[in-house]
Amino acid sequence: MNRKQPSFFDGEHSHHHGEPMTTSILFLAHVDELGKTLPKPAFEALGAAVDLAQQCGAILTIGLIGGEIQHAADSLASAGAAKILAVAGPDFALPRFASDALAAEGICRAANPELILAPSTSRFLRALPVLAHRLQGRVDTHVSSLRLENGALTATRWFYRQRLEGVFHRQERPWLVMLDSGCHEPWCGTPAKAIVEEIPVTLPPAAKRTTITGTRSPKSDAQTIRPDAALLFVAGAGWTKKQSDGKPHPQEAEKLILEFLRLSTASLGGSKSLVDQSGENQAVLGFMTHLNQVGQTGATPRHPKGLSTCCHGEEPHVVGWRFINERRAINLDPNCGWARGKADVLYVADAFEVMAKVNLLLAELTKTEEKIVAASD
Repeated sequence: MNRKQPSFFDGEHSHHHGEPMTTSILFLAHVDELGKTLPKPAFEALGAAVDLAQQCGAILTIGLIGGEIQHAADSLASAGAAKILAVAGPDFALPRFASDALAAEGICRAANPELILAPSTSRFLRALPVLAHRLQGRVDTHVSSLRLENGALTATRWFYRQRLEGVFHRQERPWLVMLDSGCHEPWCGTPAKAIVEEIPVTLPPAAKRTTITGTRSPKSDAQTIRPDAALLFVAGAGWTKKQSDGKPHPQEAEKLILEFLRLSTASLGGSKSLVDQSGENQAVLGFMTHLNQVGQTGATPRHPKGLSTCCHGEEPHVVGWRFINERRAINLDPNCGWARGKADVLYVADAFEVMAKVNLLLAELTKTEEKIVAASD
C-alpha cells in the first residue's frame, strides 16, 4: 500500500497545539500611480513571502493591483511564483477604499490562498482589513516577522509602543498578514517577461463615488519628516534653554537645524519635552510638532543612522531609537543617558557650535559637488 505523502496538515508537521501549516501563499501588492514599480515595503514583504514559501514548500502566487501592471509584473517574474494575477485598469490606478477592497477580493477568490502577505502601506492599511472579513478569515497588521516553529507558522509584532514583543499564531484561514517596512531584506531578482492573468472586476457605481481631484504637498524644503532618509536628526529641549550667555536663542537654533536638514536631507525628530513646550508658554521651534516626536509615546523610526542633540537620552526617549543601527549624540553633560551605553559615540560639546561647523562643511561639500556636475556637463 502506498504511504500518503506527509504535508503540513499532518500531525507530525504541525505545532503541538494542532495548528496546520499553510500550503498556499498569496503575495498581494499595489503598483504606484505611474504603473512603473512597487513601493519599497512591497519588495520587503515579497522577500518574506519567497523565503516562507521555500521553507515550507508552499505554492506562491503574486497578486497585483494598479492602473498599469505589466512593468511591475516583469520585475517580479523571477520570484518563483506559480501565477501572477492582476486587477488592472484606470479605476484601480489611484488609492480608493472601495475599489482596492474589491480588487483584492477578486484576486484572493481566484487564488484561494491560506496565507495572504501584504506590505503595510497606507493604501493597504485602509482597504485590506475588510478583506479578511469578506473572506471569513483573520487579519493582523504591523507584523514584524514570520517564522516556522515546530512546523507551524508564527507571527511577531510589537505591543505597548514597541516595548513588548508578542509571538502568536492563528488557526483561522485565510490569514491576512500585513508586514511592516524595515523588518525583512527586500527581494531582488532579475526582470523578465511575465505572463499575467488578469482578473475581471466590475465596480458598481457606489464604489466610484470617491474621486481624487488633485494632490497638494508641502515644498521639499518645508518637509521635515522623511521616512526614507539615511539619517534621523533629533532635537531636544536644550535647543530652547538658556545658553552660555544666560539667554535662550531659539531663532538661531531654528536656523541651524533647518539649514542642516536642507543640506543633509535628514529626517527631523523631537523629544517629548521639546514638542510639549508649545503648550507651556516657553520658547519653541516653530517647525516642530507632535508628529516629529520620537520615543515611547511617539514614533519608532527605522533610519540607518541617528544623531541626537541637546537631549539627555532618557529611557522613554531612547525606546524610539531601538531600530536605529548607528547612534550618535551631542550633549554638554558627560554623564547623560547617551553616555551610559545608549549611543555608539557621544560628543561632549555645545550643539550650537558643532552644528554651525557641520553646516559649513556640508555647504562646502555641496558647492564642490555642484562644480563637478557642472564640469561634467
